[in-house]
Amino acid sequence: MSNPDSFIDEVTEEMRREKLFGYLRRYGWIAVLIVLGIVGGTAWNEYRQAQDRAAAEAAGDALLAALAENDEAARATAMSGVAAEGNAAVIAALLTASTQEEAGDIDAAAATLGAVASDAAAPAIYRDLAAIKAAMLPVGETPARLAALEALAQPGQPFRLLALEQMAYLTLETGDQPGAVAILRQIAEDAAVTRGLSERVQTLLIALGEDATDAAQTQ
Repeated sequence: MSNPDSFIDEVTEEMRREKLFGYLRRYGWIAVLIVLGIVGGTAWNEYRQAQDRAAAEAAGDALLAALAENDEAARATAMSGVAAEGNAAVIAALLTASTQEEAGDIDAAAATLGAVASDAAAPAIYRDLAAIKAAMLPVGETPARLAALEALAQPGQPFRLLALEQMAYLTLETGDQPGAVAILRQIAEDAAVTRGLSERVQTLLIALGEDATDAAQTQ
């Protein structure tokens, strides 16, 4: 019985092999395409990553070269000419605005910051940073600047306390000392106030002839 059983097993195994080879002949090209797709996709990803790294390094080198310029105007011009993409482009724009402000070209700095603040593709934190830096520039009428800062000083905004600080300064410029003092005390009483900001608030309150003791006790 063992010989017939062995013969049957061999025939069965041969049929399985024939069936497998038949599948391979019929559908093997699909497997080849899948393998080629995986290899090609991996190669393409590696190529793209290499391109992205090269672009980022080039942008970084250009930024460093621009920042190395001693002349403020030349530095601002070099910064504005840096070619970058994505977040690197946003950072380059913020640095460009800073160099333009240092060079005394306030209008150009405001325009650069305004472009970042209105760029829907930029991360929200960068848009908010550009907006508050723009509001801090001495450009435009005081009521408009106060309105812009007020929007950034709402609860939950990342630069809320800095916006309130700038609002206090602008309010003082309008001659409304009580209003400025109220804003300063609001900052001092906020649990998120930093030591540096708290010290600035206390110093300004004292300079205004106000009692800064309460502000100090909240820290």
